[in-house]
Amino acid sequence: MNDELSIFAAARQAPEAIGLRTDERALTFAELAELTEQRLGCSDLQNHTATPHVLDGTTSVDTVITLYALLEQRRPVLLLHPKLTASERNAALGAVERGAGTLPRDAAVIVLTSGTTGEPRAAALTRDALLASAAASAANLGWFDDDCWLLAMPIARVGGLSILTRCLIARRAVALASAFDAAQLPGFVRRHRVTLASLVPTMLARVLDAHPQWAPPAYLRAVLIGGAAAPAKLLERAAQRRLPVVITYGCTETCSQVVATPYEHRFDATRCSAGRPLPGAQVRVVDGHIQVRGPMRMTGYAGEPPLDPQEWFDTGDLGNVDADGFLHVTARTGDLIITGGENVYPAEVEHVLETFPGIAAAGVFGVPDDTWGQVVAAAVVAQHGQPIDQQALAAFLGLRLSPHKLPRRICLVPALPHTGAGKLDRAALPAVATALRELQFKPEVRC
Repeated sequence: MNDELSIFAAARQAPEAIGLRTDERALTFAELAELTEQRLGCSDLQNHTATPHVLDGTTSVDTVITLYALLEQRRPVLLLHPKLTASERNAALGAVERGAGTLPRDAAVIVLTSGTTGEPRAAALTRDALLASAAASAANLGWFDDDCWLLAMPIARVGGLSILTRCLIARRAVALASAFDAAQLPGFVRRHRVTLASLVPTMLARVLDAHPQWAPPAYLRAVLIGGAAAPAKLLERAAQRRLPVVITYGCTETCSQVVATPYEHRFDATRCSAGRPLPGAQVRVVDGHIQVRGPMRMTGYAGEPPLDPQEWFDTGDLGNVDADGFLHVTARTGDLIITGGENVYPAEVEHVLETFPGIAAAGVFGVPDDTWGQVVAAAVVAQHGQPIDQQALAAFLGLRLSPHKLPRRICLVPALPHTGAGKLDRAALPAVATALRELQFKPEVRC
């Protein structure tokens, strides 16, 4: 039985090494193990069953300690995004409950993703998959004795989770930021001597905008950029600052990255597109569709038939591989909108819009945005041609959708375009919605 994911094993092997840094304190692996022991004594973890433990994936010490405790118990944990609304949370719990009896025996983490319908699906990630993913990353980046990895994104996202598991396995430090703050990030990097960081493109753009003169310190040896396509202009800006960028490509179902910029090309990432497959990961393109397999791939979705170990997983993304072996991602999953690194499925937003009194039909699509990559836009048909109270609509949507799913631009249209088969012609929506206007919501923090 492996113990790489055991905080107690880490405490035995490296008791005085720092495992977690915050602005308030630095905790050694021995201290983290002691806190984990105390957490295991709490009543909610006493009744140890195979039922997944529900955990809000906030970036907090308490969340990290609870995750360590559940890994120690070998009890599966269901990670929920902290910004889920009540209705989204109920839908997520329902999806897991329906598939709880089908989880693999060694399931470690259940991370929610969405199908093309927008309905939540629960990807089951095993301990072996987490170990394989960490090994693949280490084969590219390596480990230095003083490495400290910035974690400034929700642990409920596989990108945030994987930072914790990689560093636990390697007995290296995590620098935990309670929230992403572009204005404060360079100072945080300096205070904690961060050597590795993971950001989505929007986060990087905001840091560069907030600090026009900032140049990364020499000890910041790699900044991983993933979760969405990085605009060429953003990569050019990063290169001008001599930022060591490692572009990554992957998904929840593969424990994050399976393709990345080779470490030796981190100062010239623009020529690498999404990068090359990492050791252990197999990537192929069939009829334009990117497919992956390998030991880091999920066993399947809870409640659905398990995947054969040799089965290829179709990411739904489109791309090609060039003569040098670099993967080029030409289009993201179907109708998927990626805004600030967060996934938005139009069908889910359309369903909520169409429950608002006065809206007969809605079509949702993404429009380019310099800050977020894309923002959500909607073309709506009013019932009986009556005007829509946009202030009431904004309040209605704010209670039912996470901030990144909210349609920021809206347009009233007489009718939605349809294909010959009678289906919504989403590709034609931008041409129809030519009078998009901002829909104003109460101020909120998006990242």
